[in-house]
Amino acid sequence: MKERETFASRLGFVLISAGCAIGLGNVWRFPYIVGQYGGAAFVLIYLVFLVAMGLPIMAMEFAVGRASRKSIIVSFQELEPKGTKWHWYGWFGMAGNYLLMMFYTTIAGWLLMYFFKIAAGQFDGLDRAGVEQSFNSMVSQPGLQLLFMVVVVVLGMVICSRGLQNGVEKANKFMMLCLLCLLVVLAIRAITLPGAIKGLEFYLVPNFNNLMYDAQGNFRLGEAIYAAMGQAFFTLSLGIGAMAIFGSYIGKDRRLFGETISVGVLDTCVAFVSGLIIFPSAFAFGVNPDAGSNLIFITLPNVFNVMPGGRLWGALFFVFLFFAALSTITAVFENILACWMDKWGVSRGKAVAINLVLIFLLSLPCLLGNNLWSGVKLLGMDVMSFEDFLVSNNLLPIGSVIYLLFCCLSKKIAWGFDGFLAEADQGRGVRFPAKLRLYFTVVVPIIVLIIFIMGYIEKFA
Repeated sequence: MKERETFASRLGFVLISAGCAIGLGNVWRFPYIVGQYGGAAFVLIYLVFLVAMGLPIMAMEFAVGRASRKSIIVSFQELEPKGTKWHWYGWFGMAGNYLLMMFYTTIAGWLLMYFFKIAAGQFDGLDRAGVEQSFNSMVSQPGLQLLFMVVVVVLGMVICSRGLQNGVEKANKFMMLCLLCLLVVLAIRAITLPGAIKGLEFYLVPNFNNLMYDAQGNFRLGEAIYAAMGQAFFTLSLGIGAMAIFGSYIGKDRRLFGETISVGVLDTCVAFVSGLIIFPSAFAFGVNPDAGSNLIFITLPNVFNVMPGGRLWGALFFVFLFFAALSTITAVFENILACWMDKWGVSRGKAVAINLVLIFLLSLPCLLGNNLWSGVKLLGMDVMSFEDFLVSNNLLPIGSVIYLLFCCLSKKIAWGFDGFLAEADQGRGVRFPAKLRLYFTVVVPIIVLIIFIMGYIEKFA
């Protein structure tokens, strides 16, 4: 039996796990909802939920991976009691990885295109309407998008083809260290802009009125708490085995809850510092910090347009965004390849060749959904939104509950809390809070169920 690959260092494990969690949601969604719901007041609520809910589930996912030494498609099968069917979820988890890549590769291609556009000065002199027209023109051209999507897929697969240590770990170390350096440089530039103080006040000074009331004076504390729960839950990419795979590559010299805390802190810092770039920059030039794709592809290019040296800062910002996206892509690609190698015993090279073609083909509907297939609607959503909905609103919460119950229920019907705890607490570091078993078994699944239901209400009400 071939020996399982392992990380070359603990730093590699922490950086690649954080790289998987750090994505575009950290850059635009976290800063925006923090500003929307009262700045620092909202951050405190978010951190409570991150520690109370997100980190324990991540530790459980790491533990399933480390104990089984397998990817999601077979890890439950290695640990479940005979006759139980937990392993059925492995197929859904594997599907979740593919679904995520079906739209993430297209967005990463857009980021790469924007880097070249800004570096070449194509936005110079354009107002907001001009930038918006340029974006719409870009997504309406399937051929151009296809070229950059192919570059992203090939680049990600080439990195993964070199193996865990020489490919995925080395590349993600480089990308994450560059990302963190760019983050600091861009944040320093943003907060030293004339007029940036207004953005810092908006972002950092607790505003309990904004937390409790919307612009029309309607009470919305419950809505703000739900938003904090949702962000804490979704920011860590839990539920589809994207973290479990890295647990399967680490040794037993460190306790898993301490490693989980390191990943969570790094993920939150990137999200928080992104706001130190966005809000001071937007307020310094009187631009409204929109949410969603408008912020990244329309609002921020407009900010860089009027900023001294904006072409340089804009190019650096989109390199930062591309590294954030590519670190997630290579991490998820690694999970997909590991599923093929674990389940069917194929070589890494063969798994790369198969999935290079497969992911390219699966990514086409999202790419075409912005142009040739723009009339296609699924449950009232375009192709990209529907794929995102399947992952974010369904597989992530459902998968997280699966991991939670698998680790906390009786060992007669699941892996069991004793088995999980024995695995999680091997080595040195922070122990898992074992006394809170009832809380993890009852309260956290209810919270995740609330997030699941509220996600549907928010989407369709």
